Amino acid sequence: MDNWRKSSYSGPDDGNACVEIATSPTHIAVRDSKAPARATLTFPAKVFTPFLEALKTP
Repeated sequence: MDNWRKSSYSGPDDGNACVEIATSPTHIAVRDSKAPARATLTFPAKVFTPFLEALKTP
């Protein structure tokens, strides 16, 4: 996946302290913007939204 993008919430002061995502028709990948060559989490597209929702649950 080559179309990595950072969150729109990343400002100039903390722009390197966030995650990046890349999408394809079937998968979504997530990586640490501070270490992009390290591990990447890849999810089937249909489970990405439930994953995000689970992160919001206390």
